[in-house]
Amino acid sequence: MLEIGLTGGIGSGKSTAAASFVAHGAALIDADQIVRDLQQPGEKVFEEMLSKWGKDILAPDGQLDRQAVANIVFSNPEELASLNAIVHPAVREEMTGRRKAYLNTDDTVILEIPLLVESGYRNFDAIVVVDINTETAVERLVKHRSFEEEDARNRIKKQVSREARTEIADYVIENNTSIGVFEKEIYKCWEWINSIERPEIGRALPSLIVKQ
Repeated sequence: MLEIGLTGGIGSGKSTAAASFVAHGAALIDADQIVRDLQQPGEKVFEEMLSKWGKDILAPDGQLDRQAVANIVFSNPEELASLNAIVHPAVREEMTGRRKAYLNTDDTVILEIPLLVESGYRNFDAIVVVDINTETAVERLVKHRSFEEEDARNRIKKQVSREARTEIADYVIENNTSIGVFEKEIYKCWEWINSIERPEIGRALPSLIVKQ
């Protein structure tokens, strides 16, 4: 398998890029979806979060209220560290299991990981970053995802800088203009991905962690 790490800041359009790659034949491992799966009632991560913060983080139907969690952790570094200590090890374990399913194939596997830089994941066959300027990201989050402007700016401030992402990128997709231009840039990236020399089938599963 050929493993491509895909990341970008909130509102960058990385999920649109991931969906396009899948439409062209790639397999997708979505870290955010893994988090949502692990935060379902009855799962270990859900139970640990409930034990830590109590029923204030639950919606009326008993599901996790992700906005309530965000309100707690994004304004408090200690609370955010506590959340990461619960979630990240479980996500790494689940991601490893899903990667193993593709190990002896010739598939192109896209690993969409919003916190790729922060997590220390590096050992991909290539890293693709979707980049967007801050003002455009804020505008789109407010217009298309119903964020309050202050919340959008706070979320972006809590993330690593654009420079930190692009510094580790093998390929950068710019998303600062129209959707039509963005789609063309995604396709150019897909063509580039297909030009990468593919690893031999049967190699050992690489560890993606190069730092803790």
